[in-house]
Amino acid sequence: MSPESYLTDLVSAESCSQVGVLTSPFPFNCSFQAMEREVTAAFGKGKPDEIMSSAFKLKVTREDIHTLKNLHWLNDEIINFYMNLLVERNKKEGYPAAYAFSTFFYPKLISGGYKAVRRWTRGVDLFKQDLIIVPIHLTVHWALVVIDVRRKTITYFDSVAQKGDKICESIIVSNCSVNEKRNLELSFSEWILHSMESHEIPQQLNGSDCGVFICKYADYISRDKPMTFTQNHMPYFRRKMVWEIIHQQLL
Repeated sequence: MSPESYLTDLVSAESCSQVGVLTSPFPFNCSFQAMEREVTAAFGKGKPDEIMSSAFKLKVTREDIHTLKNLHWLNDEIINFYMNLLVERNKKEGYPAAYAFSTFFYPKLISGGYKAVRRWTRGVDLFKQDLIIVPIHLTVHWALVVIDVRRKTITYFDSVAQKGDKICESIIVSNCSVNEKRNLELSFSEWILHSMESHEIPQQLNGSDCGVFICKYADYISRDKPMTFTQNHMPYFRRKMVWEIIHQQLL
């Protein structure tokens, strides 16, 4: 099967039913073929530093888009842009209020402690959000932490089922510290920490798709939807994300 036909073939009625996407009419009356042409062109030759999309004070270049191709590892720019698309989607469509940290937040927290990141949430009341999404960059692996303020849970999502309890602890402590200036009494013991097991969430079957997995974890969680996708959907999700980032609109 050619890459050009993958998007069309995967978005059958059965696939749409399984993953819960693309079941409504396309925006702008866009056809499968037109979408495929755009994705193929984005993966084509061109200047690596060509700006393909710009929003949220972020820029995505052709070189960045190419990290969504085949089995490449996703980079910070792609993940940060996609997380911002999720946050914007949730503002407009009445989903749970969400805030997403940059992929640079956790490395900065680990290297410099709370003082190094205390200004990152200036103007944002984190505990008025329903969900706080934290992409975790572990040098050669991506994982995800989600703080559900509604339920006082902090959950670690990892597509190879690694444990992340210590990561969760460091993040919840830092986020509770944000509210010290408001004299809030926030007890660490009030929160339930959990690292998802392999049988609880979809798992990757290769060494390349962890970045796509955390993006889709965040997508489904921010819609309060069960995760019904599998490794088999990753090639489709990669191409779909190209179109969404270029058009700055989630399908």
